[in-house]
Amino acid sequence: MFIGIIPGAFPVESLEKKQDFLSFWVQLPSELLHDLQIGASVAIDGVCLTVVAVQEHAAKFDVMGQTLLTTTLADLQEHDLVHVERSVHFGAEIGGHILSGHIDAKGTVVAVETPPNNYVMTVEIPKPLHPYIFQKGFLALHGASLTIADWNEQKGHATFYLIPETVLRTTFGKKRVGDDVNIEIDRHTQAIVDTVKRTLASLQR
Repeated sequence: MFIGIIPGAFPVESLEKKQDFLSFWVQLPSELLHDLQIGASVAIDGVCLTVVAVQEHAAKFDVMGQTLLTTTLADLQEHDLVHVERSVHFGAEIGGHILSGHIDAKGTVVAVETPPNNYVMTVEIPKPLHPYIFQKGFLALHGASLTIADWNEQKGHATFYLIPETVLRTTFGKKRVGDDVNIEIDRHTQAIVDTVKRTLASLQR
């Protein structure tokens, strides 16, 4: 379980690509490596992955074919920066919202604006996710818990205003129009919407 508070973005040290398989090392600071064990869950760009090896300065992850198909991890290159969040521990402050690290789809950046003291990013959301999107609701992009500032359902565009601290700690400031981002919808919203759908459908039978 994660909360979508990204402590930083860290470089891919090396990677190996095979058919339907990716293995890579991420350089990590000491505070993120502290007590990190093989088998632990870590979110990389929002994707929940298992630690398969640990060194003094890095951790290794493997990615299987299905995950490569549904996330941006298939596009990783050496030296790319990735968002890293370790799983939440008991007693930790919940500053974002609860995330599973299971990506629902990829969205595409369609606009980036930089008015004074602001960074505004608009993402096109795949249509199957539209029932779970609403203005002022939660959405996770690349594992970061963000609030939807504006939702244009007709276009399928969700707009986010990012504070300077978020831009500093993430890769969002480097995103350009056409770039893809991993999306995880809010599971509480999904549960409510799907339950209402099933209830209404049963009443109409």
